[in-house]
Order: sequence, then structure tokens, then C-alpha cells
Amino acid sequence: MPNLRDIRRRIKSVQSTQQITKAMKMVAAAKLRRAQEAILHARPYAAKMLEVLNSLATRVDRERHPLLAERPERTVRLVVITADRGLCGGFNTNIIRYASGVLARKERESGSLALDAVGRKGRDFFRKRRFTVDRQWVGIFHKVRYEHADEIARHLSGLYTRGEVDAVYLVYNEFKSAISQKVVLERLLPISALVFETPTVIPDYLYEPTDRELFETLLPRHVTFQVYRALLESAAAEHGARMAAMEGATKNAKEMIENLTLYANRVRQAAITKELIEVVSGAQALG
Repeated sequence: MPNLRDIRRRIKSVQSTQQITKAMKMVAAAKLRRAQEAILHARPYAAKMLEVLNSLATRVDRERHPLLAERPERTVRLVVITADRGLCGGFNTNIIRYASGVLARKERESGSLALDAVGRKGRDFFRKRRFTVDRQWVGIFHKVRYEHADEIARHLSGLYTRGEVDAVYLVYNEFKSAISQKVVLERLLPISALVFETPTVIPDYLYEPTDRELFETLLPRHVTFQVYRALLESAAAEHGARMAAMEGATKNAKEMIENLTLYANRVRQAAITKELIEVVSGAQALG
């Protein structure tokens, strides 16, 4: 039977862990509120810009701007967005598993595949595998800035404009709620045109300034903001996943403390009973 002192030491250790997980849950909840506000403000703008540019891309010659030009996907670049830290449940595991499947499929389809990683967890995972991480961005999720998205977007747009890649895809966790995230695969480049279910006459518009000038201004901004939205989605989903994971860990610690306390009481009762039996036996022997 284990020593009562060891059990009490174990209880104290679990209590310390419980305090840590409870504090981490509160920190994640505070960060989640801010991240949720940011993504809820960013989504309408990103959705409307995508709708407008999809509509414009439908009505003009797609060769008018390099970011609109569609090519056969011989070379594909995949940007995997994960977290920089762990302790967030299956957040990183789910996206890495999904991205690995996408990489295998795209490699079979296109033959040539390149990989970029945003987040330390994804970078470390794929570095240990046969995939080469061409470009990496780590340490940006403590505070996601528009400048981070602009740097990533300029890099990807430059590759596509120079013809080094034929398509760019993002893989990230989309924020649904504090306890729900969804892994999504989203094509960033080229910008898609609208697809009409029924044949229709597509109206044309007069542009002021010219459509070329509009594209020169709007398309790079659109790419940057879509990357920014994906980073915000991933950050909010990470905080939600960490909050849920720490809540579960806190509950598990509480159950463990209760079980250890019950076990300690049983051990203590057994020790007292043994001592009483020894005392009674000794008294009887003396009598």
C-alpha cells in the first residue's frame, strides 16, 4: 500500500496543475474575445471584396492582370497555417493531418508541389518529414498584424506573377465558435470568376478609372486581406481550442484530486484500523 505522504504530495502536485490550467483557460478566454471581435469585423469586408472582384473577373478578360490569369496547375503552392504553441487540443493535429492529405493529393495531380508554413507547429512537423518548407513565418500569432499578412501576400503574389507557381492554396482552421473549428482548403490565387448555374447575359460596366487601374489597386489589397482574414480565423480558432482544452484539463484535475483524496482517506482509515487492532491485540496479550 502506498505511503500516505506520497499520496498527499501527489494531490498537491495535481492541485498546482489545476491552478495552471485554470489560469490558462482564463487567459485564452480573454484573448478569444478580442480575436472574435477582430474576425467578426473582418469577415464582411473580406466577403464583399471577394464578391466584387469575382464579379469583375467574370466580366473582363482575365489576362488583363497577372493575378487573374488562370493556368493549368502544374506547380502548386500550399500555405499551411498552424499555431506557434501546443496545449490546444487537436487544433494542430487536425490541420496537419488534413494538410498532409492535401499535399499527397496535389502532388499526385500536379506533380510539382511547394510548401510554406505559417506557425511553428506546422513548420516543425513538415521539416521532419520528406517535405521541404520553402518559406516560414513564426511568432506572429501573439498579435496578428496587417503587416504580417501583407508580407505573406506579397511573397505569394510575386511567385504567381512571375509564373513560378500556377495556384496558391491556404489550409487553416476556420473559427466557428469557442468550441468548434473547421479545417478549410481555400484557393487564394488565381482569383476565381463567378460561375452561373443557368446561362445568362453578363452585363458589362463602365469603369472609372479604367479596369486595369482598378485591378492594380484592388487585387493586391484583396490578396492581402484574404490572408489577413485567414490569420485572424486561425488565431481565434486557436484561442477557442486552447480554452476548451484547458477547461477539460481543469475538470480532469478536479476529478483526479477527488479520487486521490478518497484513496488517501481509505489508506488513512486502513492505517488507523491496523493501529487499533495492534493496540487491542497487545492489551489482550497483557491481560
